[in-house]
Amino acid sequence: MPRFFYPGPLSVGATLALPEHLAHHVLVLRLRAGDTLTLFNGEGGEYSATLLTMEKKHATAEVKAFSPREIELPYSLTLAQALPEGSKIDWIVEKAVELGVTAFQPIAAQRCVVRLSPERAEKKLAHWRSIVTAAAEQCGRNRLTQVGEPADFHEWVRQQNLHQRILLSPRAEQSLSDWARHHPAQAVALLIGPEGGFTAQEEEAANTHGVLTLSIGPRVLRTETAGLAAVAALNAVWGEI
Repeated sequence: MPRFFYPGPLSVGATLALPEHLAHHVLVLRLRAGDTLTLFNGEGGEYSATLLTMEKKHATAEVKAFSPREIELPYSLTLAQALPEGSKIDWIVEKAVELGVTAFQPIAAQRCVVRLSPERAEKKLAHWRSIVTAAAEQCGRNRLTQVGEPADFHEWVRQQNLHQRILLSPRAEQSLSDWARHHPAQAVALLIGPEGGFTAQEEEAANTHGVLTLSIGPRVLRTETAGLAAVAALNAVWGEI
């Protein structure tokens, strides 16, 4: 059944005018009046709805039933990713959503090649959030991964109101999997370096502010691989139920 994010209130019995982009998507899928689709608005659960009318740029649907179905991880998981080159971050965001990441935090680290101006950062945020929406529609999640505004590395690690933060480094002696096996499932933020990794000074600064440094094995992974591998490792050790 086709799934769509609806950016507004949903309630059983309501008749909705679908946003133009959603109506266009419905048209592309060649759905017709009487067909059933699933709608969610990120506030939990999902709704089944029936298409009432279909036009080129307009469509209406009636909400029929609510299901409280959720497939979220039983713990909060933040992926704090140093900005990589090119379009790698688009792929990282998409796969992070599929793996159940709760929040995505772009980080500007010393070795990041990409530097975002305020105007460009605003456009990137809108782009990343659209990727989140599409990925949630595809993978069946009813809640959207939150995407934070790009933050400076040192400013981010100085925050004290976060849950357990873990910086992944090939220089660490203890592995993430070993640490997870000896700790209960809990809210975690994984900090991933750029292509050249974090500098020794950045690692030291992170440790000073209570960030735990762990490794994800003997091989050096690319930045677009490391965070997703770490998320998968935690899911494997702690489980999703």
